[in-house]
Amino acid sequence: MQTPLASVDPCRCPLCGQPNGCANEVARATGQAQPPCWCTTVTFAPDLLARVPAEAQRKACICAACARAAPPP
Repeated sequence: MQTPLASVDPCRCPLCGQPNGCANEVARATGQAQPPCWCTTVTFAPDLLARVPAEAQRKACICAACARAAPPP
């Protein structure tokens, strides 16, 4: 289910609206270095990426739950 976005929240998944656990955003918000984000080690299916609303592309990470639920690339 796609959640309409009034404004893009980089800490929420643009597909489901749940927290995305983005380590890059945690580092930005806290100023504390984080280990690499989980998303840097996975390949997202093109169909999954195509579901991200245009206004959220490259601004908010897909969460691990939505990534796991998608068919493999």
